Amino acid sequence: MADPRFFTSVGPLKLGALAEIAGAVLSDGADPERVIRDVAPLDRADADSISFLDNRRYLAAFEVSQAGVVIVDPSLAKRAPAGMDLLLTKQPYRGYALVAQAFYPEPKSDGVVHPTAIIDDSAVIGKNVSIGAYSVIGARAEIGDDVRIAAHCVIEDGVTVGKGTRLHAQVMLSYCMVGQNCELHSGVRLGARGFGFALDPAGYVDVPQLGRVIIEDGVEVGANTTIDRGAGPDTRIGAGSKIDNLVQVGHNVTTGRGCVLVAQSGVAGSTELKNHVIIAAQAGVAGHLTLGNGAKLAACSATMRDIDDGESYGGTPAMPIKEYFRLYTLWQRQLKEQKKKHD
Repeated sequence: MADPRFFTSVGPLKLGALAEIAGAVLSDGADPERVIRDVAPLDRADADSISFLDNRRYLAAFEVSQAGVVIVDPSLAKRAPAGMDLLLTKQPYRGYALVAQAFYPEPKSDGVVHPTAIIDDSAVIGKNVSIGAYSVIGARAEIGDDVRIAAHCVIEDGVTVGKGTRLHAQVMLSYCMVGQNCELHSGVRLGARGFGFALDPAGYVDVPQLGRVIIEDGVEVGANTTIDRGAGPDTRIGAGSKIDNLVQVGHNVTTGRGCVLVAQSGVAGSTELKNHVIIAAQAGVAGHLTLGNGAKLAACSATMRDIDDGESYGGTPAMPIKEYFRLYTLWQRQLKEQKKKHD
């Protein structure tokens, strides 16, 4: 059970309702009126809990689990212990995510504005907006309905934040427009000056960064991630994208819908990511490139060239992932041969 100091459950919920939420089918004999009190991992669940199996690594734990109900692929139903009810779906992890959301829904705005918050008279604040202690909202800023702004946030002049978006503590927004139902975690910095300057023997000459950051609807940005404003064109993050902690996105970068940027990855200026691109942890993308729809870049890789639609690349410099693994296997063989010669 989640720690009630931090998480509030709305359970119990009936099994039939949970099956509908998960998009799953009840196993034979399961009672849709059965009451389930909470979600729990396989190894800690009890008869009143619901769990899930998505990774075959945990098949042994599934076979001895005390969970009353498990969300599982139909192909593994026969491995369930006696007396366990099942929710059968080809997407058990997705099903669990929806069930867990049902037990622990995201808190809604309480509409409370802390007395220490500083709000410019020209700012437009929507209905039911909560604003935490010592947060600052600048001139002409526009905050949509049901927005939640935690403590010590700074929303600078002219910034807009769409309906239902949540800002965690110490978020700073400048030169940006944030869409609806986004989530910006603690320490996010949007709209800082892009890293652009002209080289000159007498010293570097800064190029004014005159663009914005546009965050489309439903985007999540992780803690301490930075997204620079454009130099003239805007920096744009496409709807539904997920950006992890400690990611750097440079000026003029654009992403399509549903892109995923994992922790400590970076994208240099003026690069375009098409729809559903995945950049794994600590991977880097050079500037002025295009990564096609569904392209993937493996962890700790660095690409200095375009990647076509659907291609997976890895290594430094990055190459098609199959070529990389062939080379890796060859290197391992060479190392073993050299070791034999020296032994």
